[in-house]
Amino acid sequence: MIPFKDENPTTRFPFLTIILIGLNIAIFFITLVHPSGFQKILYSYGAIPKSLITLRTEQPIPAPLTVFSSMFMHGGIFHIAGNMLYLWIFGNNIEDRLGHLRFLIFYLLSGVIAAYSHALSSPSSEIPMIGASGAVAGILGAYLLLYPTAKVHTLIFFGFFIQIVRIPALIVIGFWGLIQIINGVMSKGFMTQSGVAWFAHIGGFIFGLLTIKLWLPKRRGWR
Repeated sequence: MIPFKDENPTTRFPFLTIILIGLNIAIFFITLVHPSGFQKILYSYGAIPKSLITLRTEQPIPAPLTVFSSMFMHGGIFHIAGNMLYLWIFGNNIEDRLGHLRFLIFYLLSGVIAAYSHALSSPSSEIPMIGASGAVAGILGAYLLLYPTAKVHTLIFFGFFIQIVRIPALIVIGFWGLIQIINGVMSKGFMTQSGVAWFAHIGGFIFGLLTIKLWLPKRRGWR
């Protein structure tokens, strides 16, 4: 199931959503061609759980700052393509609802919560975490609560056949969230861990879902 657009018009031009997508893409290509090599950049600016917990690091910047640098780094074309697709579909409506500044703070804070959710779930891990997934997960949680009935155009695969269907956001995002929870629980059980920071997704999603109402601008009444 791959969503590619929604039926949820906006009144503001989503320039911050576009800027965030542009920054992510630019930094992705910079890391690909950087002479230091991707592996060195990964361990220099990725968010390492053990460092975030102990605040001890040999990285060139303080460990808490790697939470922000890691948000704009991605491990491959499918990694960044998936994150930016979801940010484009759902981010513009959250930016429209919150306003530009609130949206930026909400996005970054979702990423912070996501990074520390992963760090707390694997406090001894020295494997760097990168990607905008946690921040985007916060956007998804917010969208689910604010626009559960909005129709999302989604590609459904039936073997070799592809069908485009209009599905409520509640189902599209709810299914995504269920997958994160299942994989997160299984990663802590008997199955071999993957390279996906499932608890970052879960933490960001729950943060967006539970706090988005607090971020909404107050409406001024008429006298």
